[in-house]
Amino acid sequence: MNAEILSVGTELLLGDIVNTNTQYIAKGLAELGINVYRQSVVGDNRNRLKKSMEESLERADLLIITGGLGPTKDDLTREVAAEVLNKKLILDESILQGIQGFFDQIKVPMEKSNHKQAYLPEGASAIENPQGTSPGILIEGEGKIVMMLPGPPRELQPMFDNHVKPYLSKYAQGIVKSKVLNIFGMGESTMEALVEDLIEEQHNPSIAPYCMDQGLILRITARAGKESTADELIRSLEEKVKARLGEYIYGSDNESLEEVVVKFLKNKGYTLSVAESCTGGLIAASITNVSGASEVFPLSIVTYSDASKINLLEVPKDTLTGQGAVSKETAIAMAKGIQKVGGTTMGLSITGIAGPGGGTDKTPVGLVHIALAFKDQVFHEEKNLLGDRNRIRLFAAKHGLNLVRKAVREQ
Repeated sequence: MNAEILSVGTELLLGDIVNTNTQYIAKGLAELGINVYRQSVVGDNRNRLKKSMEESLERADLLIITGGLGPTKDDLTREVAAEVLNKKLILDESILQGIQGFFDQIKVPMEKSNHKQAYLPEGASAIENPQGTSPGILIEGEGKIVMMLPGPPRELQPMFDNHVKPYLSKYAQGIVKSKVLNIFGMGESTMEALVEDLIEEQHNPSIAPYCMDQGLILRITARAGKESTADELIRSLEEKVKARLGEYIYGSDNESLEEVVVKFLKNKGYTLSVAESCTGGLIAASITNVSGASEVFPLSIVTYSDASKINLLEVPKDTLTGQGAVSKETAIAMAKGIQKVGGTTMGLSITGIAGPGGGTDKTPVGLVHIALAFKDQVFHEEKNLLGDRNRIRLFAAKHGLNLVRKAVREQ
């Protein structure tokens, strides 16, 4: 079965909204072994929408349309689809009662315009939408399947998982399964060089590198008749990749670097305190995003000024005046200071120049010093990061977390 995804909405074309629906649907279809041959976006224009639907149905066996099912005049999906499929729109009283019940529950009068959401093309079935007033619509016939889903992700995603995927499972063409390996601490070109032959030789499973905000990933995808076979195919290639990339792989699938750090600290019974300068609390924010982090993370301080470094962390004034706030010596003093103040196993510090101003020949924009006081040892890393202020701060924070991960991992 070949599928196409058609997203409807001028706001998508203008870039006002990120089209996460297409990604979500495409991943779900891939899990069923259904090929997505094309993804397209069209604005809220009747003629262009009609032409897009007609062209998609000429090519695809399955057309999933998102958006344009609301109550306003520019919500045209149901009407245009009925026209393309040569179907009459028929009022479904049970849907209308459900919409009325929704408005009664929130004690808001239902507008007359909401009535249009209760109309279905003849022969169509409604797809339940407990998160909103627009049901999805399913039409199957003449070798084609058309599914229309609402645009808001909070409505679309449970509808897709609970109704669309189970319905389409009978068309599943084997199993397509993926595993993502998360990588940090090496450049994209270096990573690719280490696995270049695996990429060139790929067939099934396939392997694909990507550069993401959180670092690098390698996606391994296998197609098989059953899940256990796909798992074995993935496992075999994963072992080869891990043998080459080693400690640079910090986790898999949806694991974040901060989740891995918190897990490692818990497993070892270690605690961590953090002193941040240029990152302004980004490390602390990422760690506290992890449920249960309070067990291992009692304290964080943003020591942005020299005075705060002296008063709160006991960084020697001579170090700041002699070596500078952005220096190995200051980072080490900060790490020891926060370890002492927090009474923790580990003390992590970070100081740097995030820019765009403030750089000098000695301390250019992007220069970051990271230090980790760990029991009676001290580790230090110097990084020269590129990008704008936000990117430098983000990657500085990630390098700090990664230093903790490496130190705990080696124990």
